[in-house]
Amino acid sequence: MAQVAKSITSPVPEGLYPTLSVLMLAIGLIITASFFIYEATASKQYRSLAKELTTGALASLFLGFGSLFLLLTSGVYV
Repeated sequence: MAQVAKSITSPVPEGLYPTLSVLMLAIGLIITASFFIYEATASKQYRSLAKELTTGALASLFLGFGSLFLLLTSGVYV
């Protein structure tokens, strides 16, 4: 017997796309700003590579997903 194929749906409701994009982009920009402030104010002796990598990774994660939801909000389905 043939099985009926299920349609592919998003795990996130489409009504939340604008909210998620604004929220994630805002968080990503705040983390990016804190990274720049840390780099400008901390002397070379007191900088921590682990903190820099963690902050950069978090900013990248939030800005990436925020950009994805912004594209989905505007109708560009990637």
